[in-house]
Amino acid sequence: MRVLILISFILYTNFIVSQTFADRDYYLIDSLELNELSKADLELLETSLKKYHSAKDNINRIQALHAICQSMLNDNWIRYQFYSYMLIKKSFKDNLSSEDERSLQIYHVGALNNIGLYYQNIADNSKAMKYYQESNKISLKYSDSKGLANSFNSIGGVYYFQGDIPQALDYYHKSLAIREEINDERGVAESLNNIGFIYRKQGDVNKALEYYLKCLAIQEMLEKDHAIAISLNNIGLVYKDKGDISKALEHYNKSLLIRREIGDKMGEANSLNNIGYIYQNQNDISKALEYFQKSVAIRKSIGDKRGMAESIVNIGNTEMALGDLKSAEENGLMGLKLAKEIGSPEAILGNAELLANVYEKSGKSKDALEMYKLHITMRDSLNNEDNQKAVAKQQAKYEYEKQKALDDAEHEKQLAIEQEAKEKQKIITYSTAGGLALVALFLVFVFNRLQVTKRQKIVIQEAHHQLEEKNGEILDSIAYAKRIQTAILPPSKLVKEYLKESFILYKPKDIVAGDFYWMEHKDGKVLFAAADCTGHGVPGAMVSVICNNGLNRSVREYNLTEPGKILDKTREIVIQEFEKSEDEVKDGMDIALCSLAVSSSSGAYRELQYAGANNPLWIIRKGAKEIEEIKATKQPIGKYANPELYITHTIELQKGDSIYIFSDGYADQFGGEKGKKFKGANFKKLLLSIQNESMEKQKELINEAFENWRGELEQIDDVCVIGVKV
Repeated sequence: MRVLILISFILYTNFIVSQTFADRDYYLIDSLELNELSKADLELLETSLKKYHSAKDNINRIQALHAICQSMLNDNWIRYQFYSYMLIKKSFKDNLSSEDERSLQIYHVGALNNIGLYYQNIADNSKAMKYYQESNKISLKYSDSKGLANSFNSIGGVYYFQGDIPQALDYYHKSLAIREEINDERGVAESLNNIGFIYRKQGDVNKALEYYLKCLAIQEMLEKDHAIAISLNNIGLVYKDKGDISKALEHYNKSLLIRREIGDKMGEANSLNNIGYIYQNQNDISKALEYFQKSVAIRKSIGDKRGMAESIVNIGNTEMALGDLKSAEENGLMGLKLAKEIGSPEAILGNAELLANVYEKSGKSKDALEMYKLHITMRDSLNNEDNQKAVAKQQAKYEYEKQKALDDAEHEKQLAIEQEAKEKQKIITYSTAGGLALVALFLVFVFNRLQVTKRQKIVIQEAHHQLEEKNGEILDSIAYAKRIQTAILPPSKLVKEYLKESFILYKPKDIVAGDFYWMEHKDGKVLFAAADCTGHGVPGAMVSVICNNGLNRSVREYNLTEPGKILDKTREIVIQEFEKSEDEVKDGMDIALCSLAVSSSSGAYRELQYAGANNPLWIIRKGAKEIEEIKATKQPIGKYANPELYITHTIELQKGDSIYIFSDGYADQFGGEKGKKFKGANFKKLLLSIQNESMEKQKELINEAFENWRGELEQIDDVCVIGVKV
C-alpha cells in the first residue's frame, strides 16, 4: 500500500516539476527503483515528497530535494541533484532575505560538488573540475569553510586521476587542515583515506595502513556504512600489497557485503574486481574471470568508464592465461580505447602491457613493439629515472633468458635425436637425414628470430637513447635558467656590505624556484625582501622574474623607498604584465619587504619600515622570551577582488634586536615521526632557542632542523628565510 501511495505522489510531483523545468529528460522517481530502498529510506522519501508537494517557496522545495538525494544511496541520485541545481539557479532571481540567500548558497555549493563527483565518476575530468572550481569560488566568497574543504578534496581527486600526484597531495592536505580546524570528523576521515591512498600508490604500505585504520575508526564511530565499506576495501588493498591474502580477502568480503546491502553499485563492482584480482594471483583463473566479468557488467551499467578500463584489462589478462589470445586482444583494444578517452595514464599502461604480451605470443612482433613502447612511455610518466633503468635492465634480462631457453631446448632435442639414431641402427640413414634436415630448418628459424630480436633491440635502444637526449636537453635548459635566476639574486658580497650580521637560507625545491630574495640600496636606506611566487620549479621561476622586475622598477624608475608604496606599484606592474596575455592569469606573489634606515640619534641602522603581502615580519628583542609579530596585509601581489593599499609599519629597533622574514615553505614542510607540518609555532620556538648564536650559526642550525624534520620525505616547496641582527 505504501508503495502505491508513493507512486501516486511521484506521478503528481513529476507533473509539477515537468511544468517547472524545460528539460523533460529529467524526472523525479522511477517506481521501479522503490524496491531498491530500505524501509527507513522509503519513510524518508515519503516525508520528503510530502514536503516538496506542500512547500510554499523554493527554499523548502530545495531542502526536500536535498533530502531525497541523501536517501538515494543507489546510483540514481544524480538526476535529483540536477533538479535541485536547476531550482537553485532559478531561485537566485527571487527577492531573498540574507538568511535565505546564505542557505541557498550552502545548497548551491553542495550541488556543484555532487555534480562534479558525477562527472568525475564517468571520467569527464574537465567538467568535474569546472563544477569543483565554481564551488570553491562560492565557498571563498561566503567564507564557507566546509564547502571550501570539500572542493579542495574534490580538486585533489581530479589531479590524482590525471596523474599529477604532487598537486593531488597538496589539495588533500589543504582540505585536511580546514576539516581539522572546524572539527568535521566525517571530512577528516575522508581526507585521511585519500592521503592513505597516495601513500599506497607510492609504495609506502605501512604509512597507508596507518592512515586507513585512523579513517576506519572515525567511520565506525559515525556509523557511516558507505564510508566503512570504502575503508575496509582500502585496508584489504594494503594487506594484498603486503602479501597477507587471507586478511585481504576478509576485508574485501566485509566491504562487498555492506555495499550490496546499501545498493552501492560502483563500490560493489570495485570489491568484485579486487576479489577477482586475488583469485588471479592464486592462479584460480576461472574464478578470477567470473568476478572480473561481474565487475565490468556493473560498471558498464552505471557508466563507470574508469572502472571499466580497470576491469577490462584484468579480464584480458585472465583470458590470456587461459590461452584465449583473440578474446584477450579484443578486451585489450577495448580497454586501451577507453583509457585514452578518459586520459588515465595507469589504465593506458595496463592495457598497453596486455596487448604487448598478446601480440608477442601471437607472433605479431611489430604490433608488440608498438604496444611495448606505449607501455614504456606511460610507465616513464609515472615512475622515476631509477625505476626506468631497473625495468630496462629487467627487460633485457628477460629477452636473454627467453632466447637461451629456446636454444637449450633445441640442443636437448638434437641430442635426443642423435641418441635415438645410435639405438636404432636399421634406420640410421633415414634418421640422420631427417635429423639434419630438421636441424637445418630450425637453425634457419633460430637465425631469423635472432635477427628480429636484434632489430627490436636496436629500435628499443634508439628510443631509449632519444629519451635520454630529450631529458638531457630539458635538464640543460633548466640548468641555464638557474644561471639566469641566480644572476638576478643579490650577491653575498652586497648583502654582507649592507647587512653585516645577517644570513639568507635559500633552498629551492627544484633546480629553479618560485621563491627569491631581493635587495636594493637607495637614499641611505637598505631595502630587502623574501618573496614567494605562485608555484615552484620552472613555472614559479618565470613568475619570480616578472615580480623581481616589478620591485626593481618600483625603486629605480619610480624612486620609491617606502615599503607599502613599493608593493602598491609592484602589484600594478605585475598586473599590467599579466594582462598582456589573452588568457586570464591569476599568478602573483606573497612577500615581506623591509627598509632599514640610519637612526639620527645612534648613527646605526635602527629605524625599520615593513610592509607585507600575506607574509609577516617577526622581531625578537634582545633578551626577549617571545616573538613580536607584525602582520601582513592579507592580499597577494597580483589580481585580487577588492584590493587595498599595503600598510607600511614603522618600528624603532635597539642594538641586539633580530628581525626575520620568510616564505611559507619552511613551516609547511611535512616530516617528523607522524609526517605532519613543521608549523609556525615550532619555527618560533626554534628561533627563540638560538638567539645567543651568531647569525651564520643560526643559519646552520635552522637548516639542520629543517633537514632532520624532513627526513626521507620530499621537500614540498621552496624555502627562503632571512635573518638580520642590528
